[in-house]
Amino acid sequence: MHLNKQLMEKIQESMSSVLPITAIVFLLSISIAPLDPGTLVLFLFGAILLVGGMGLFTLGVDMSMIPMGEGVGIVLSKRKGLFLPILVFFLLGVLTTMAEPDLQVLAKQVSAIPSRVLILTVAVGVGLFLVTATLRIRWGFPLRRLLLFFYGLVFLLAFLAPGNFIPVSFDSGGVTTGPITVPFIMSLGLGIASTRSDSNSASDSFGLISLCSIGPILCVLLLGIIYLPEPATSSLNDIPTISTTAYAAQYFAGSFPTYLKDVAMALLPVAGLFLVFQLLTRRFRRGQLLRIGLGLLYTYVGLVLFLCGVNAGFMPAGQLIGATIASGGQKWLLIPIGMLIGYYIVKAEPAVAVLTKQVEEVSNGSISHRAMGLALSIGVCVSVGLAMVRVLTGLNIFWLLIPGYAISLGLSFLVPNIFTGIAFDSGGVASGPMTATFLLPFAQGACHALGGNMMVDAFGIVAMVAMTPLVTIQVMGLLSIVRHKLARRRLRSRMDRVEDMILYFD
Repeated sequence: MHLNKQLMEKIQESMSSVLPITAIVFLLSISIAPLDPGTLVLFLFGAILLVGGMGLFTLGVDMSMIPMGEGVGIVLSKRKGLFLPILVFFLLGVLTTMAEPDLQVLAKQVSAIPSRVLILTVAVGVGLFLVTATLRIRWGFPLRRLLLFFYGLVFLLAFLAPGNFIPVSFDSGGVTTGPITVPFIMSLGLGIASTRSDSNSASDSFGLISLCSIGPILCVLLLGIIYLPEPATSSLNDIPTISTTAYAAQYFAGSFPTYLKDVAMALLPVAGLFLVFQLLTRRFRRGQLLRIGLGLLYTYVGLVLFLCGVNAGFMPAGQLIGATIASGGQKWLLIPIGMLIGYYIVKAEPAVAVLTKQVEEVSNGSISHRAMGLALSIGVCVSVGLAMVRVLTGLNIFWLLIPGYAISLGLSFLVPNIFTGIAFDSGGVASGPMTATFLLPFAQGACHALGGNMMVDAFGIVAMVAMTPLVTIQVMGLLSIVRHKLARRRLRSRMDRVEDMILYFD
């Protein structure tokens, strides 16, 4: 009964997240960007799957992935030796990343390098940097120093890598931190930080996602330099022709086996390593294990529904809307429409709900769920607008990434450490399945209609979505500092007036 109530609450939350973007696409389809009835039916079917999938997924994560990650983090961080923790964290990073559905989608679109080579390169990058991130928490090393060093190295390598390979490299950092890896890695950080008793342990629990996003960028840039790939190309996805609602239902039914397999392959490494961990440590009791098992089932079913909905329903709609607006007489509309879509689409990212909840809990409510959601929405809104400027003008991505990361790293010296960790984690979380399956096709459709280079101008939108929340969330932290200072001044002023009155009457 209690679980049913929780599930209904989660479904209501997911409905409030998915409805705005659904309404926007529907209004566009009957106004400036007409969709054929078959594509619109696919989109609406996909929206229904999204609502149910997000509800099941977020409930499943609460029941399984979070306690699993915290348990593993606590036990391994208490070990005196480093060999076993390093090995386990590296394997977790590699195995979960190799099966991440978003990475599979991106790798298939880069024809210059074999998919397996690209996936393995990205996975190794995540594994190495997950080890780095966990050791940072264990030793309490400042996050901003690592960010400065590694992003400096990223931009140094970017100047040496093939030009048309750079947007894909930055995009790979965004797609790796998907719905499977984010909840587990975040809870892993909470578990490791909980074994420390110093005042910085709460803020240091964040930062794993941000460092795990850097690893793939570095490794893919190195791959581009060493591998010397042929000029990369990309093509539009084929859009199915849907004549009836019955055929639309059959199309979704035919897509399910693929996602049943993909999600199983993504969850099995985590479940397998957790099973070995449980057999060796006996940390969880029978009741807890049953709850975790049920939670994994919810996570599995929810993610299958979600991925089927966004890939089969949202991808064709995004591509067609982008192409229709770009081929019309008012191409500049791509910018405001893209910004509007970006503002609302981040709310439908499944891992965003997990992040905002954990931030509210760790900060004891001082950083609210609503404030986090607003900062993320503003960030993604700006990022999609800038991405559309690139599609329209062919602006080099460096003109946006270098100032964006410079501002982000500069702000890290002005705000509390917890805001820096949350901000850089948020960048990886915001660029999830909705970005890969709706915003990227939206940019590709527009770029193709304008006759641009899709690898250079359309790719990079994931990187932009991952960058702008770094600024908006740290600005939120800066504003909170200013508000607290003003509040203290007002309080001090009132106390001074009260003291003056007391002295006067005395």
